[in-house]
Amino acid sequence: MKKILLFMLLVVNSTMLPAGQIELRGTYQGENLYIKNPFAATGVGFCVYEVTVNGMTTTDEINSSAFEVDLSVFGFRLGEPITIRVNYKEGCTPNILNADVLNARATFVAEGLHIENGKLIWNTRNETGPLPFIIEQFRWNKWVETGRVDGKGVPGQHTYSAEVRLHAGTNRFRIRQVDSRGNRRLSGEITYTSNKQPVTFNITSDGNYIRFSEPTLYELFDGFGRIVVRGFGDRLQVANLERGNYYLNYGNTMEVFNKRR
Repeated sequence: MKKILLFMLLVVNSTMLPAGQIELRGTYQGENLYIKNPFAATGVGFCVYEVTVNGMTTTDEINSSAFEVDLSVFGFRLGEPITIRVNYKEGCTPNILNADVLNARATFVAEGLHIENGKLIWNTRNETGPLPFIIEQFRWNKWVETGRVDGKGVPGQHTYSAEVRLHAGTNRFRIRQVDSRGNRRLSGEITYTSNKQPVTFNITSDGNYIRFSEPTLYELFDGFGRIVVRGFGDRLQVANLERGNYYLNYGNTMEVFNKRR
């Protein structure tokens, strides 16, 4: 009888000892979490012995080979931060089947885009996670990323701004977000006409630099279309380039630059 009691005591103690923890951090996206739950290494009971959501122990039925963590019962708002901890026993590991349900999604709606004092300003609603806003400007027959602003990622209306570099003539801007699933969301475009003078360039007498008439965004590609350098400034060093033709983008202009020496 004593041996039987001792054996039962050892089994109970072994199933209660914490051995590992999986921690998931993200935001509430309106979906629940699913976990595959193997048997414990002792052969008694299942691997997971506790699940907490933001420090609160769940009441879900975890004593099964697979179970659902019901996040809807907590009353979270879309985009609200969540930390889930899955505590499990020694000698086994649970499998989180859909951890990506906590990843932020690109859902924003942008309104009121406008240029003011050299800044792009916009309002958003319907954010459901802290994703960066990517500012894009249409230059050189393509959309070019010119800056990023971290999104607040919570419901409500929010206002953002970012400095932009205007070129002569018509400028086009838009806002973009991309989430972990590869989904891309775009704002509408805004156009703004600048009375700035077009940027010009010349090559210094020693052939070592391209000098622009004012600081500008620029890109330089070789004859095979491979990027050599991109940046912002009023000059570009070309002393170490091989001879030949290069494609130079600057301001709102695209030109061919010939390196002769």
